[in-house]
Amino acid sequence: MFPHTLVALGLALLFGLISSVTVFAKGGFDFITITGPNLKEAVRVKDTALTEDFFAFANFYEDKTKEPADPGQGYEILRYYVDGKREIVFDRLHYYPETGFVFYDGIENGESEYDGEWYTADPEIKTVFEAALSIGTGSAAPVEKKESVPGSSQRQAENPVVQSAPADSRLQLLPVLIAALATGLAALFVFAFVRRKTSTP
Repeated sequence: MFPHTLVALGLALLFGLISSVTVFAKGGFDFITITGPNLKEAVRVKDTALTEDFFAFANFYEDKTKEPADPGQGYEILRYYVDGKREIVFDRLHYYPETGFVFYDGIENGESEYDGEWYTADPEIKTVFEAALSIGTGSAAPVEKKESVPGSSQRQAENPVVQSAPADSRLQLLPVLIAALATGLAALFVFAFVRRKTSTP
């Protein structure tokens, strides 16, 4: 009976951890900043439609496209998460609402398979994005504007208020969580098997 209880407990743990890892992997930022045409300073936005999903601006899995000849005027978007009192840049992208393109510059101090590529923007994001710009909180401290060219490997210098993460801790933690989950489950089933064998006459 005891091994069955362990197996049930292990399965419950498995489903719980899978759910947690799924939520973790989806991302979710605390806020974004937008700089671009006719903006004197960065606009800080916390609208969940723009911050909740890593793929809010474009589905990097499915919507890769060729570099457009003329994407038009674009906005640079930095996505942040908060660690204690630090506001840390996670990644950077350029969004072109009029032509519907996204250039993903990449993770600020790291890399991913999506870096340096062009994508077709989610058509539904334009309305949300423009609404967020029109509201413009104005609560953020001015962010130094620098000329930013999509595809450039040069990153924005660290400023006194915002610090860049030495590496994205959340992306690094995901494989660790999966490895711990697999190891724990393997140990659990081995223990249950041995227990059952030793209890059999």
